[in-house]
Amino acid sequence: MISYPVVKRLFDALASAAGLVVVSPILAAAVLAVKLDSSGPAFFGHERIGRAGKKFKVWKLRTMVQRAEELGPQVTAGGDSRITRVGRVLRKTKIDELPQLINVLKGDMSLVGPRPEVERYVNHFADDYREILKIRPGITDEASIEYRDEEAVLSAASDPEREYIEVVAPRKIALYKRYVKEMSLSKDLFILFRTIWKVIRP
Repeated sequence: MISYPVVKRLFDALASAAGLVVVSPILAAAVLAVKLDSSGPAFFGHERIGRAGKKFKVWKLRTMVQRAEELGPQVTAGGDSRITRVGRVLRKTKIDELPQLINVLKGDMSLVGPRPEVERYVNHFADDYREILKIRPGITDEASIEYRDEEAVLSAASDPEREYIEVVAPRKIALYKRYVKEMSLSKDLFILFRTIWKVIRP
């Protein structure tokens, strides 16, 4: 009998390839908008920690000014001055996440799974991430749905980074660990459906 991780990888490869074909017109228009709105590359690769602790670059459409990581914290709160005009639209609609289908096709990520985290926070919650990083990180999951407006949540805090470390991250980690234990095709399909629904009907 074929194990679910094998089925999951096959589904990811086929779905991401098909998805890239379907969204290519949207992606092309978004790339043009980014280039016209601000100087710099259209795509942004941010180093994250993947399965078994392997580092890789998560690809997104650039939504911030160039060298934004040098101008502020790693967490992004609503109203962050580093976000461009087009970037705000891309973030709200989640179009900036579409290039991650390439990560899925390559095998760095899955369509559904714990969101990949930066090394700093993985090290901060090292014991938890030893369990979480047994599987590929994903584009979406239950935590992504629950914290779809994470930037707004953080902007309401007096110290956004402290709020992320003490409140948001622990809640996300609990959901990640639950997913690792309950991972199944039906669960993945349900999460994908909920994600699409949240984008269509926020």
